[in-house]
Amino acid sequence: MPVVGISHSARGYCINMVLETMKTYSSEDCLTEEAVVTKLRTCQYHYLFLHTSLRRNSCGTCNWGEFGEGGLLWGECSSRHFDWFDGNPVSDLLAKVKELYSIDDEVTFRNTTVSSGHRARPLTLGTSTQIGAIPTEGIPSLLKVLLPSNCNGLPVLYIRELLLNPPSYEIASKIQATCKLMSSVTCSIPEFTCVSSAKLVKLLEWREVNHMEFCRIKNVLDEILQMYSTSELNEILKHLIEPTWVATGLEIDFETLVAGCEIASSKIGEIVSLDDENDQKINSFSFIPHEFFEDMESKWKGRIKRIHIDDVFTAVEKAAEALHIAVTEDFVPVVSRIKAIVAPLGGPKGEISYAREQEAVWFKGKRFTPNLWAGSPGEEQIKQLRHALDSKGRKVGEEWFTTPKVEAALTRYHEANAKAKERVLEILRGLAAELQYSINILVFSSMLLVIAKALFAHASEGRRRRWVFPTLVESHGFEDVKSLDKTHGMKISGLLPYWFHIAEGVVRNDVDMQSLFLLTGPNGGGKSSFLRSICAAALLGICGLMVPAESALIPYFDSITLHMKSYDSPADKKSSFQVEMSELRSIIGGTTNRSLVLVDEICRGTETAKGTCIAGSIIETLDGIGCLGIVSTHLHGIFTLPLNKKNTVHKAMGTTSIDGQIMPTWKLTDGVCKESLAFETAKREGIPEHIVRRAEYLYQLVYAKEMLFAENFPNEEKFSTCINVNNLNGTHLHSKRFLSGANQMEVLREEVERAVTVICQDHIKDLKCKKIALELTEIKCLIIGTRELPPPSVVGSSSVYVMFRPDKKLYVGETDDLEGRVRRHRLKEGMHDASFLYFLVPGKSLACQFESLLINQLSGQGFQLSNIADGKHRNFGTSNLYT
Repeated sequence: MPVVGISHSARGYCINMVLETMKTYSSEDCLTEEAVVTKLRTCQYHYLFLHTSLRRNSCGTCNWGEFGEGGLLWGECSSRHFDWFDGNPVSDLLAKVKELYSIDDEVTFRNTTVSSGHRARPLTLGTSTQIGAIPTEGIPSLLKVLLPSNCNGLPVLYIRELLLNPPSYEIASKIQATCKLMSSVTCSIPEFTCVSSAKLVKLLEWREVNHMEFCRIKNVLDEILQMYSTSELNEILKHLIEPTWVATGLEIDFETLVAGCEIASSKIGEIVSLDDENDQKINSFSFIPHEFFEDMESKWKGRIKRIHIDDVFTAVEKAAEALHIAVTEDFVPVVSRIKAIVAPLGGPKGEISYAREQEAVWFKGKRFTPNLWAGSPGEEQIKQLRHALDSKGRKVGEEWFTTPKVEAALTRYHEANAKAKERVLEILRGLAAELQYSINILVFSSMLLVIAKALFAHASEGRRRRWVFPTLVESHGFEDVKSLDKTHGMKISGLLPYWFHIAEGVVRNDVDMQSLFLLTGPNGGGKSSFLRSICAAALLGICGLMVPAESALIPYFDSITLHMKSYDSPADKKSSFQVEMSELRSIIGGTTNRSLVLVDEICRGTETAKGTCIAGSIIETLDGIGCLGIVSTHLHGIFTLPLNKKNTVHKAMGTTSIDGQIMPTWKLTDGVCKESLAFETAKREGIPEHIVRRAEYLYQLVYAKEMLFAENFPNEEKFSTCINVNNLNGTHLHSKRFLSGANQMEVLREEVERAVTVICQDHIKDLKCKKIALELTEIKCLIIGTRELPPPSVVGSSSVYVMFRPDKKLYVGETDDLEGRVRRHRLKEGMHDASFLYFLVPGKSLACQFESLLINQLSGQGFQLSNIADGKHRNFGTSNLYT
């Protein structure tokens, strides 16, 4: 978590963030007050520092918050702990950080600030909450519909950061191109191991990276190399370089990244013992409880390759054997003697037990007194027994006994074990120190995989929701668009509210925005939802992501602002109308001819006449700026004002008459709608009928003469709302016993792939002979390897799959959600390394046919299936089983 410093200058607000763990800092300036508050709401930080420049506003006063400037930020900061600082906003903040963390003055911090260039402004607090980029009660979350529900952690944080701080046009274009490639990839993809860069840096710096963390780091590096070596993923890897550079501030080119990953992965592979190595088994002896050796040796065995610790490893084995001999000679005769005694009323009992708290193996006896056993077999061993003592020399209990020989063997074993453990830690610390030289490669790689996982997940979810990639064009302003090529505006066909799925039959809208819209419509007519939908689509477009529409052309906006309802702020002594005016002041001040401004129900918080005039003047101002946008209103008096506007067009949310009642259509139309449906809304929400009738009477009495003669009721619209076929007896399976485990699985995969191909191709030929129309002409089998997932291109398609279990058995199934099915299979015990073979088919019915066909015929060819009983559920595939 960073240390945050906020300052103010003539260019606007500036926020500086210092990461002590990474020894980096970054700055963002020219920010609005709302943008700074948004960052504070979404950023977890260690310390907050406020620069004394915040005490001085443009009016020359030192009362922070006076005249409306700084009031929002002051309200946010006053409830938090912070300290003031002065001097240079960057260098003095760094000095504060060094003082806080006791860092030497000689230590330097790297500047990771990425030039904003023509980058869009960060979202304001109001915009980010009204579309759910920041979780807000009652607001549909945009973040939740961009990624599958099983995607969480660092990828979600990256997407949220992308939305709150839109990238430049060049980076947005790269992100979109990357997502397009991901959406069409057909090969299996890595799991994308996500590691926090800050945690990685801190662990390496403190030399506290354990075996598991090294394995995760190696997974990161190997997944980068896997993408590099796979032709389809190689191009994606190249596209991810620039977005990763922006996210980390590290300029690393493609060749340097690959070479660095190869070196670092090789270093880890030479030292660290990987999962598939089993040359470091825990010691086990017949008379010593296995839990003892498990607890003692599992703390260091399997961490480092044995070649680096062979001497201490051998010493532990010899010490364990000596302990076994001592226990056998001193304890076993006593146990044997006790077992030979038959005492119906309860005789002595004894066993060799593990005292976990004392980390010792002792003799434990009940009703057992050694000095009464003189003259019996095992007398010599009994005489050697003495009460066991703990590390402080105190007797452990009356039941625990040991001998000098056993204690000496235990001491030798513990000393050998401690040396082995210390050697392992020493080697791991040395590896951590060596990887410090590759820290930039590790940070870059870990962030690249986080971005890759986030974008792959978004591409999959976008395909599932049937969203599209917009055409993103670089904007040069929207003024005088009528005389220019209309591609300078924004066009969206089939716009869908982002919180609805396409299958829900929601009304879609077509938008051709070349200037400012003045939008009217009834209550419940969809104005607010339309503004949210436009805002989300535009924001997703300039971030390079998919949009909920059938097609879209979106210009790269330099800012996107959505202003909805305002509440009062008692802490700032502001009414709701004051808050609205303060927010509109900020919006107007930051709007250019390349901006998108969306204002819902403008000036609703004051009396109608003056509110209408203020609203008209604001519309005039936005029209003069030449931005794109929508201003919605119920203030119909605006249309009678002599406004000086040349580009603003009138739009309405349509209504229709059904059985004499006015109903909304939720469709965008041309013109003005002055029907509010206020009385109907009041009835629908439960206002007593006599109150509504009285309101209707008063309306007719007072306002009937003022009603316009021409009412705008739009026309009624409908709601949019290859195998060796000579070897079928299974004998080919027996050759696997001479191969290694990995080779066995590879041979099994090849044989299953050939068998599946022939079985299914024969079935397709049979169907064609029967003159059954079939879209599928060829079976193309694809592999999902261990720790891989299916590509996004399979989303929404029916597929038949074969799972290769670790016990060499097969499981045949069909699904419309291959990724979800793969994940569920791997969650089962012992199945986390399962691999899969699959092929796509047109439709679930055909998939079910192939599933039963394969279950019946693969088992007949000698393959072992774990779900052979499933083949009896359908009749497909049984008729030619042995033909």
